[in-house]
Amino acid sequence: ISEYGAMIPGLQAGRFDVVTAGLFMKPERCAAVAYSEPVLCDAEAMLVQKGNPKGFKSYEDVAKDATATIGAPGGGTEEKLALTAGVPRDRVIVVPDGQSGLKMLQDGRIDAYSLPVLSINDLVKKANDPNLEVVAPVVGAPVYCDGAAFKKGDEALRDAYDV
Repeated sequence: ISEYGAMIPGLQAGRFDVVTAGLFMKPERCAAVAYSEPVLCDAEAMLVQKGNPKGFKSYEDVAKDATATIGAPGGGTEEKLALTAGVPRDRVIVVPDGQSGLKMLQDGRIDAYSLPVLSINDLVKKANDPNLEVVAPVVGAPVYCDGAAFKKGDEALRDAYDV
């Protein structure tokens, strides 16, 4: 088990042989790891309070609201998308895991929590909280595919996985 931002460094350091925890295939990651064939593709989502009180539809909407905060996994796609959209660093709150993000939103410590649609929907289902709402897909956010990630040089293991 590893924090999200430590998965690729851990793989490269040989602490584990494969990462199967939803690493989207992006050019910088393809340069760092050997991916399997795609496992799934997913859009981005935001979890907000019921009624979407701040009217978020995009990361740019969060950036335009001078008081809005958004939670996202550290080193993950959602953190980077928020920063690229102009959300200041101090308003992008790094959250270690989905349960923490959910709790922070429920407690009013963040205004939105962002993950892929499948992950957000799973959190909402397990939370069974009628005061939550899913905004999906996030307008302007790309759809990404993910696959299992292997250390460069371990292509034989990757190829065996793909069979």
